[in-house]
Amino acid sequence: MRVLDPHIHMTSRTTTDYEQMYAAGVRAVVEPAFWLGQPRTGVSSFTDYFDSLLGWERFRAAQHGIAHSCTLALNPKEANDPRLAGVLDVLPRYLAKDGVVAVGEVGFDSMTSEEEHAFRIQLEMAGEQGLPVMVHTPHRDKAAGTRRTLELVAASGLPAGHVLVDHCNETTVGMVDDAGAWAGFSIYPDTKMDPHRMVRILQERGLDRVLVNSAADWGKSDPLLTVRTGEAMLAAGFGDDDVDRVLWRNPVEFYGQSGRLVLDVPPVDAGATFEGSSLLRGPRA
Repeated sequence: MRVLDPHIHMTSRTTTDYEQMYAAGVRAVVEPAFWLGQPRTGVSSFTDYFDSLLGWERFRAAQHGIAHSCTLALNPKEANDPRLAGVLDVLPRYLAKDGVVAVGEVGFDSMTSEEEHAFRIQLEMAGEQGLPVMVHTPHRDKAAGTRRTLELVAASGLPAGHVLVDHCNETTVGMVDDAGAWAGFSIYPDTKMDPHRMVRILQERGLDRVLVNSAADWGKSDPLLTVRTGEAMLAAGFGDDDVDRVLWRNPVEFYGQSGRLVLDVPPVDAGATFEGSSLLRGPRA
């Protein structure tokens, strides 16, 4: 099984997670920009974070044989903080960098006017940069948030096939499918989707325009749940090619629209450093 996890926050994970992911078949990841856990205090903390996704995190992944790409944005949770409005001014120069395969996460968290303002602007940026968009749908009032999301996407003029509406569930996947957008599903240990619910959705709607991810953020999560979903698909009667389509070829197709998707990594050099920093700990033969 080969896996491209299309939405995983490796900033919040350990090096051991990378080791276990590689052993399970994960060969590439896309990491979306998201919140810090505590409030950021200014634009510079965002630019430092963007630089880390483009630099240190890509290095850390490559040291374990995993290709790392990212999506960048002012996320909806922090779009409500007036101290961070200037992120929208510096974002375009970051979106032009190699390894950035979409604008994201954008969308809604609490359905505020500030979130909608940032969402509209970043949809315009995606069109200007020719990038796909990863959209976060709210945890509360998900149906209403998804409906408003699709209205704004339609008004933006972006092709529906360039838009990934993430954190879908059984109540929202139908409207996303009807809009012609891609449907993303985050698999969690206790919340959102689990592998068996995901399999039922795949059995009912088919395998096209669907991405399965582990998200693996600050809360209780598991970076191997994409792999577990593939195993659940096989147990339910799907074939190896079906699993490869959902866990590899579909994310390659979606993010490949950017022309910047990274799938190859150089040979691992255990002694390599990134700007003087290393993953080395303890003695080495």
